[in-house]
Amino acid sequence: MTEPVLETRPATGSPRAVALFCHGGTVASVEPPKERALSLVRMRAIEQFVSGAAAGQGLTTCLLRYRVAGWNGAAADAYADVHRALARIRAEHGELPVVLVGHSMGGRAALRAGGHDGVAAVCALAPWTPPGEPVGHLRDRTVAILHGRRDRWVPAQLSADFAVRAQRAGARVARFTIAGGHSMLRSAHRWHAFTRDVVLAGAGLAPLRPDLAGALARPAPEGLAVPL
Repeated sequence: MTEPVLETRPATGSPRAVALFCHGGTVASVEPPKERALSLVRMRAIEQFVSGAAAGQGLTTCLLRYRVAGWNGAAADAYADVHRALARIRAEHGELPVVLVGHSMGGRAALRAGGHDGVAAVCALAPWTPPGEPVGHLRDRTVAILHGRRDRWVPAQLSADFAVRAQRAGARVARFTIAGGHSMLRSAHRWHAFTRDVVLAGAGLAPLRPDLAGALARPAPEGLAVPL
């Protein structure tokens, strides 16, 4: 495909906010993402769950389908696709707040796009955040991270280091850890519920849940390694 694709589930009634869901991928590939790729299947399941819980509150959800499956070094293809998707959402929905949700490579893309106009919050699930990933653009933005403690594909220490740097740069960061690995299959309902709650709060459709509010209020390192 030459352009990224947005699969949209509209809000029931008038939309009040938009959530953009960004699936995982791989380090380097110019092949299109496979329809049955676990990273895409899992993110679609989360997006459907959040839509089912929040469409009635005015949330429109969009699942982003990348042009290619890889990040591809300096090309940062997934981030480029998120950038395009945000422009499309802004053109269609105007000033509605947008919450970005990303897993793995999609988490990296969502975090990198977190400073864009209209982005109210970022929910990063087991994000791939290599050393040197920029953080300055996240100043005054809300970032919630959830990472499996036994993640062997993307070590949890990467998001721990990123969270510290982002907080020092002025972002409002809460980071939680959970049993299990990278696929988000173990305790799937907890991954789903966490995402739903972050999206609703970030979109201004519900108050912050107590553990998230508490983590955001704590200094490092207490608020950046909270067991879920």
